[in-house]
Amino acid sequence: MKVIGSGFGRTGTLSMKHALEELGVGPCYHMEEVMRRGAHVRAWHEASLGLSVDWHELFAEFESAVDFPASVVYKDLMEAFPDAKVVHTVRDADRWYESTLETIYQGNTLIPPWVRRVVPFARRFAEMIDGLAWDGIFEGRFEDREFAIARYNEWTADVIATVPAERLLVFDVRDGWGPLCDFLGVLQPAGDFPRVNDREAMLRRFRFARVAGRSAPFVGAGFIVGTIALIRRLRRPRE
Repeated sequence: MKVIGSGFGRTGTLSMKHALEELGVGPCYHMEEVMRRGAHVRAWHEASLGLSVDWHELFAEFESAVDFPASVVYKDLMEAFPDAKVVHTVRDADRWYESTLETIYQGNTLIPPWVRRVVPFARRFAEMIDGLAWDGIFEGRFEDREFAIARYNEWTADVIATVPAERLLVFDVRDGWGPLCDFLGVLQPAGDFPRVNDREAMLRRFRFARVAGRSAPFVGAGFIVGTIALIRRLRRPRE
């Protein structure tokens, strides 16, 4: 692990993922990677419960990590990877809150209780997010705007106080390649800095997930009723 991201989600972390990979500091770990790996969801769920995790094993395939949930445990990752540098992504606190409230916070409502009961992956994923972020960092009070923004600012202050100055870059992705490349000691690419805004795509996925979540119980019930009726019909003696 060469670079650890300590910034919250919705601070340009997906752009950072693409930028680091373009600079050769990849693959870069992001929440997208967690969602593709059941074993990783299980490991992060254990982390949310305060259990120990083998970070070297978890990040064996990766050279950098940004976004939730890795940013939540940046102190543990600094200890596990003492030579890694830390990039703390930031943006205007009010805009960060509005973006987070509209997007990833809504993900908290997308997994219906019945799915959590019958799908272990979904249950662990939801509990992991709640434990590390919404009930962890934000103490179940994210909808309290002033409190959430205060926690956001406190997190940045804690990162600055914790990470040695020579090991830390506080970075706004709008500043482009210059500060990041200087910090990492690499040449600046010829192209523009990645600008990946996944807000609209995320909102579309959320709308689809809500519709699917509401309709799935009825579809499932219809399938079960139809199957039972077919079995009963097949069991009837022929006339």
